[in-house]
Formats: sequence, C-alpha cells, structure tokens
Amino acid sequence: MRLRAALGGLLLAAGCGPVIDLDDAGPRIDAGFFVFDAGQPVDAGTDAGVVEPDAGVDAGPDAGVVDAGQPVDAGFSVLRYPSGRTQSPLTAEVAAHLRSIAALSPLRNAAVFSKIGDSNTVNTNYLGCFAGAGVDLSTHTALQPALTHFLGGMVGSTTPFDRTSLSATVGWFASSTLVGMPTPLQQELDAASPRYATVMFGTNDVGLADTHTFGRNMFTIIDTLSMLGVVPIVSAIPPRDDSATTDAWVPRYNLVARGIAQARRVPFIDLHRELLNVPAHGLGADGVHLNVYVPGAVRGCALTPAGLAFGHNTRNLATLEGLSRAWGAVSSGTAPDATAPRIQGTGLRGDEIVINSLPFVDVRDTRTDGAARIDSYPGCASAANESGREVLYRLELAQPTNVRVFVVSLGTADIDVHLMSDTTSGQSCVVRNDKFFVRQLAAGTYWLSLDTYQSAAGVLPGEYLVGVIAE
Repeated sequence: MRLRAALGGLLLAAGCGPVIDLDDAGPRIDAGFFVFDAGQPVDAGTDAGVVEPDAGVDAGPDAGVVDAGQPVDAGFSVLRYPSGRTQSPLTAEVAAHLRSIAALSPLRNAAVFSKIGDSNTVNTNYLGCFAGAGVDLSTHTALQPALTHFLGGMVGSTTPFDRTSLSATVGWFASSTLVGMPTPLQQELDAASPRYATVMFGTNDVGLADTHTFGRNMFTIIDTLSMLGVVPIVSAIPPRDDSATTDAWVPRYNLVARGIAQARRVPFIDLHRELLNVPAHGLGADGVHLNVYVPGAVRGCALTPAGLAFGHNTRNLATLEGLSRAWGAVSSGTAPDATAPRIQGTGLRGDEIVINSLPFVDVRDTRTDGAARIDSYPGCASAANESGREVLYRLELAQPTNVRVFVVSLGTADIDVHLMSDTTSGQSCVVRNDKFFVRQLAAGTYWLSLDTYQSAAGVLPGEYLVGVIAE
C-alpha cells in the first residue's frame, strides 16, 4: 500500500510517457527521467563555474521538464534521518519497506549489488579489494557473513565487489547515468540483475551550485532503482578540499541526498561525517579523490585503525556495513534500530511541521498535504499567484543564525518558499523565492510556507523537498 503512489505511479510515468529529444542529434530519454546538460567535469583546481544562482524573480515552472515527481504516502516523510550518525535508522518500518521494494522484482540476484557513481566509485580501491586476499576486518568481524554472502554473487566471472559497473564513470554528474536509450543505469541493471545498489553522486555536481537540478536527478535515480526492485543505498559525498567555495556546497548537496533517502525510506550513509575525523579528510593531494592505505602494498580493505586513517578504507567499511544492514532487512526482516526520530506536525495552520534543529529536510506533496488558504504574499511585494495548497513549517531558533532555505520541485510541480513572521496572511511575508533564499535571523520563532504556484495554465501542485541549513 505504501508503495502505491511512489512506485506504482512511477512505473506508469516511466513506462508509458512520451520520448523527449534533448537536441536534434542528441540522446533520447524516457519521460520518466529529467536530465540536466551538465557539461564538463568540474576543474578540481579552480572555482570556475561556481556561481550562486539568481535569487530574484519567480522563474515559473520548468518548461518541458518531466521527471519522477510522484506522490508519496503520508508515512514516507514522517521519519527523520538525523545527523550525528553514520548509518541511517533501520527500524522495522524501514525493513518492511525494503522488503516491499525487493518484492517488486523477486528474481533479482540477492547476492549482487551494483556501484553507481563517479570517479570515487569507479576507482578499483572502492570495494574491489574485498574480492582479493588483502582483507582485514579487524574488529569488524560481524560483517563477515555479509562479505561471504556478496562474494558468492557472481556476475559473469567477477563478484559484485570487483565488477566494473556500467553506471560508474570518471567525471560523471548525477544526470550522466540517465542519458541515452537505454541509459547507463538501465544497462547496469540489465547486465547485473542486482538486488542492491550503492549510489554516490555530487562531487562533480557541487561545482554547478544547483541543488534543484541535482535533487531532481537524484530522485529519478532512486525512484527508478526502487520501482525495478533494487534497494538503493545512498551515500553522502566527501568534502571538496580543493576549493572553499565549492566545499561550501557539499553540505547542501548532502542534505538533498539525505532527504531523498529519508523520504523514500532507503538506507543513507553519512560518509562526509566519517571523513571529517580522518586525516586530510581521507582525500589525496588534489583534495577531491579519496586516498587509500598503502603500507608497501595497496590495502583498501584493511579495516584496522591504521587503514581507517584513509578515505577508501573508511568508505569501504561504511559501505559494507550499509550492505550488511540492508541485506539483513531484506533477507530476514532484521531491524537493528528499535526507534527513529519522527517529524512532528501536519503542515496545517496551528499544526505546523516543527523544525527544532538544523539541518532539516522534509518531503511533502501539495496534491495531498497542506491547505489552500494563502493565495498571495504582498508582504514580499510579490504578485505571484500562489492559489494552490501551502504546507506550513515552524522554525525555532535559539540563537542568531544565518539560514539557507531551498526547495526542489519535482515533476511539473512549482512550489515556492516563503519566510513568514506569522501565519495569518501573506502580508506577514519576509522574503520569498522559487528556489532558495539566505537570511540572517535573530533568535525567535519563524514560519515557512511552501506554497503552490499557479501559472496561466493552472495550479502546479506536486512533490517537493525543502532543506533548511545553518551557514
């Protein structure tokens, strides 16, 4: 029942939609995908191309853009994946959901996973060493059953650990695996028939300074995997120590990735959190790519204290833990966490969704959530028609905070974000935008209204992700 809207609707959209030409000679994609022409990979040594998007006028809906954007059942966005832990909560609720994803395609190989990502993923030091002789689990022997299980999942002549993925390439953006017919993502799923997939994008995307497009592409990846019976395991990206300007975008992109995993109730690994405690953040001399333990020979699967002072080793441990937890949930319903935090509030006036700590991320759908009570925001000198439903949030700040608020609208939805001094009317609007705003706020209580824009063609409701982060 809980998969009805998020997955059943997506099957219809991806399977029956029209085919869109990106350009006269370019690739073609199903209507279930949104692809951004990302251009070339970010130059690791410069800040070139890192430009703050214009926070000015309402740009309206994205013309011609079609992506997943399917509604979610009410239970999806109530769970909260908190910061401060590496593995997201895996409760009985989440375990049951992972089993329901697997049930959509029961013939997939339960001992196979696919690797989906960019250069840090295609690197042979990522997981490949688990298929070799240099494995040292050290104190992490509880992971041996999972290691043995996945070593038995052969794809041709290789295990999933050392297999070369068709959906991981140097320089890739999140959009890259969605281009073509069939897409690289689909090619990998067809070739490996995996039950699980590790997904990490963003290291190149952050140079584009565009959480909106990144979020839309990541939603498409995760929803596509889920609807095809593949359990996604989403990872945060490492710091970008090559550029302070670029690195400032990393927490914003990681919040999007966390929010997608949270909304879709799939595992999330906070690799960024782990690497902050590793020397040089586990990065090589370029400040972009993960380094690896080399005590005379490359030992990326040495999970010893010495090995875990390096990036690939740290990621390999976190990923094997994530695979172990997901496998246990799917194979036997194992739920290692008894409880998880919940997001409070319905988003209606008087029962606003509570933002009591930052960072905060939430996913809702104005086709089913909120109420159509505020139609305009004259307090912000805005003439935009916001006649659709709005979802209200209450933000509590114990001290002065520089706050960034951003929204990712999915599918044909156009959801705008407004900061309010109260919820009585749009006259109390302080600042608004169709994508994001940054504001220095004194300690106190504020409200956010995520409201649905009405164009000349009609109201544009749908699913959105909202992120709130202190900077």
